Amino acid sequence: MSWTTLLSLALLAGAPAAPPAAPFAHTYSIVARDPRTGELGAAVQSHYFSVGPVVPWVEAGVGAVCTQSLVLVDYGPNGLELMRAGLTAPQALDSLLRADEHREVRQVAMVDAGGNVAAHTGASCIPEAGHRQGTGYSVQANLMASDRVWPAMAEAYERAEGDLAERLLAALEAAEREGGDVRGRQSAAIVVVKARPGGKPWADRLFDLRVEDSAEPLAELRRLVGLRRAYLLEDAGDEAIAGKRPEEAMRLYEQAMKLAPDVVELRFWAAVSMYVNGREAEALPVFREVFAREARWVPLVARLPKAGLFPDDPGKVAEVQAQAVKGAKW
Repeated sequence: MSWTTLLSLALLAGAPAAPPAAPFAHTYSIVARDPRTGELGAAVQSHYFSVGPVVPWVEAGVGAVCTQSLVLVDYGPNGLELMRAGLTAPQALDSLLRADEHREVRQVAMVDAGGNVAAHTGASCIPEAGHRQGTGYSVQANLMASDRVWPAMAEAYERAEGDLAERLLAALEAAEREGGDVRGRQSAAIVVVKARPGGKPWADRLFDLRVEDSAEPLAELRRLVGLRRAYLLEDAGDEAIAGKRPEEAMRLYEQAMKLAPDVVELRFWAAVSMYVNGREAEALPVFREVFAREARWVPLVARLPKAGLFPDDPGKVAEVQAQAVKGAKW
């Protein structure tokens, strides 16, 4: 059912109308600050198509916001703007709520870079609805199958080990075990940013992943988080190579390949990085494995010198391409 249909039903029933531009993103979510690293994050799942662009808003060094129920998306960017200007999360949320005549149909949570938390569940949110705050985090949910959803999320987040992304996922998965959204599942998203901005907002985002439409959005989101971890490890390996720390680089590349064993491209670029940095003996078996699995990578080697990504040496190109299985077509 679309938000326009729901709005029409509300009007027919005599309920006070909400602003017509409000999507009905009934959902469960979490905002949090990692006290160890200072990272900020938000995660959400809903029976709503493409929930990621609507509910979570996160900025390095500033805070995280989730805006849901009958959503006024403005709470996201405006909440970040107020926290960026120096307001705490409670001050920012209070300011926005006082200006919103439809606050009773909103559900909003915020955490700032100092770990201050604020949350609001309007009296007119569809049951079961509620929130729970803890040290540096808030979980919130509406239109849930039971009132155990958000307590379970809080308990799971507090018990979980690992980095912030892992703990956010644990909270979402706990919600689903308690029945989650009464309508079912459709989309999910997670955003985690660094503690301090680096001047390039796109580089501050450690995780920025969305599942737009899936029968099992949380399982798919967890898969994507694992894949993202693999690429982060490969990036760290490249940095170690550039810093002339080859043993560290080899360890990082191996971890990346173990996390994503089916991603041939990770192995290819790890092999390229090894080869051009004097680790030819370790690179050649990886090239051999890549070419055996997907011969399409063989001709790419000859294209890399033009971009400065491989030695402009026909002999070295031939040595790598010779790792292809004899008779393979490419």
